[in-house]
Amino acid sequence: MTTSPSGYDAPVREPAEWIVVRLSALGDLALTTGVLDYWRRTRGWTFTVITREAFAPILEGHPAVRSVVGLRKSDLRFPNQLGVFRELAETYSGHGLLDLHGTLRTRLLSLLWKGPVKRYAKLGLERRLFLFSKGRVFREKLRRWNVPQRYALAVETTPPPRAELLPYIWLSPEEEAQGYRLLEQLPDKGAAAPVALHPYATHPDKAWKASHWRQLMEMLDDRGISWIVVGRGEALDGIPAARDFTNRTSLRETCALLRASSVLITGDSGPMHLAGAVGTPALALFGPTTEEWGFFPAGLRDRVLEVPLACRPCTLHGKKHCDRNHACMYTLTPERVMEALLKDF
Repeated sequence: MTTSPSGYDAPVREPAEWIVVRLSALGDLALTTGVLDYWRRTRGWTFTVITREAFAPILEGHPAVRSVVGLRKSDLRFPNQLGVFRELAETYSGHGLLDLHGTLRTRLLSLLWKGPVKRYAKLGLERRLFLFSKGRVFREKLRRWNVPQRYALAVETTPPPRAELLPYIWLSPEEEAQGYRLLEQLPDKGAAAPVALHPYATHPDKAWKASHWRQLMEMLDDRGISWIVVGRGEALDGIPAARDFTNRTSLRETCALLRASSVLITGDSGPMHLAGAVGTPALALFGPTTEEWGFFPAGLRDRVLEVPLACRPCTLHGKKHCDRNHACMYTLTPERVMEALLKDF
């Protein structure tokens, strides 16, 4: 509080423009988009976002984002990182910092910051205790708020409803049209919008078996359902070139393809959130991670398939070695996925 000339305490005015830091990963940055737009609508705030250069395109056209600072990998390595953060703190001196990442790296930036700092409710201790206790503690608290709601708690005393914070990526009419043009190469072009398949995972333990993906593709063919493959990774063998967009599209072109698709089938991945952000429902296959982590897709038409095993969750990010041959993913059969697809989409 400050003191007014009359002697009464006057409220401190918060900045109208904030600097947001969320360096990774792709899906986590996508989940900030609805929160930033919520603050634009309710508080009139605008933002400069600090993130990795590779992820910056998803913020193009966002009505609340005035500019993006895209950092290279080399900017975040020692010893460059300290100098980069000092320069950012000096450049934006006096601005508020919203730390929506909550890592040691962004803590360093906040220590150097020359203005107010707000941090989101990461619930890191609760997540770890939930993990180590095999779900015996903090289950209800972790289920109460998803990640966008936790972001919102950096500012709000009570998080808005999930529907108020859904991610959104603003594609131009030309970009949307490009998505449909890319589909003209399909052998069944002119059919209903294709099912998009994303068979890749940053962390291998989150990946569905390649043989399961191939079996699902065959089942789609047998039913005359058009399909495409999107994303980046080591391409699966045997996918017809006309259906395979692996490593062939930019980030925003991938978003346009998702927009032109009827549904995305994927693991717990960044494209799962991209699909929701362009209005396409996701059928998500979850294994080592669970709803308590806060990353479940929250759209009305989104669906999550999972197997209720006592060993889940086994990791925060899907990086842990599995002694059960990844049963949580491998026992999700193509037949069950197809059944859910036909029933819900």
